[in-house]
Amino acid sequence: MDGGGISVIPVAVDFLDVGFCEVSTRRAVKPSGLNQSRELALPEGGPSMQSLHPHRGTIQEYLQELSDPSRYRPDHCPLCRGREPLRAHGFYCRTLVDVNYDGAIPVRRYLCLLCKRTVSLLPEFALPYLRFSIQVIGLFLVSRLLQRRTLRAAAAAASQPNMPYQRGQFWVRRFQQQTVTLCGALVSLTPVVPATDFLTRALQMLEGIGWIVAHRFLFAELRAHLLGWPRFLVPHGCRINLLPASSSS
Repeated sequence: MDGGGISVIPVAVDFLDVGFCEVSTRRAVKPSGLNQSRELALPEGGPSMQSLHPHRGTIQEYLQELSDPSRYRPDHCPLCRGREPLRAHGFYCRTLVDVNYDGAIPVRRYLCLLCKRTVSLLPEFALPYLRFSIQVIGLFLVSRLLQRRTLRAAAAAASQPNMPYQRGQFWVRRFQQQTVTLCGALVSLTPVVPATDFLTRALQMLEGIGWIVAHRFLFAELRAHLLGWPRFLVPHGCRINLLPASSSS
């Protein structure tokens, strides 16, 4: 690893669904605590960005590919548009719950030497700021909202038989708020599906396209989140800098 060692402690944002663990990095950054909306603020000291890891496969295959920092090294910075390859900058560690996996996974980070900001390559089976995988969330939402099963039955269909009902309601609430946006965004991947409401239409479109394929398009092309970005983030999950207006002489 060509990045050196720091200690970053990412913070749980949605209390039921996010998990992170400590990894060795170059400098310690303390969490800044709760904000007024009772969510935890971003842990990093400067602007950062998440991109999708190009790997398309299982969690085990993803873990095996991380040993080579040059394999998927970005050739430019997506933040400042610098045309220099980014430097490998270690990992942060986050927890992930999938149908057949429950544990921690490393997420590789890269540093732009021009703007001094980092880019992390999130695996495509994981959603930003949510601990459960896309497969688990998709199975639950289809079972609960499309097949009209009970919360307990939907949790069992997602291989989470002991899941607290609050977590399922949290996913349902966030997805319901996204349905109109999803229907509008996904028409570039599939024809509009006839349905009585946007909720049913969005679920049928996601089932037809594939949840991970849809996530890859939404995140990479539109900077959109399947369940909507947490409230503490700038719209679309991007940080922006507003420059002062230049005074005319």
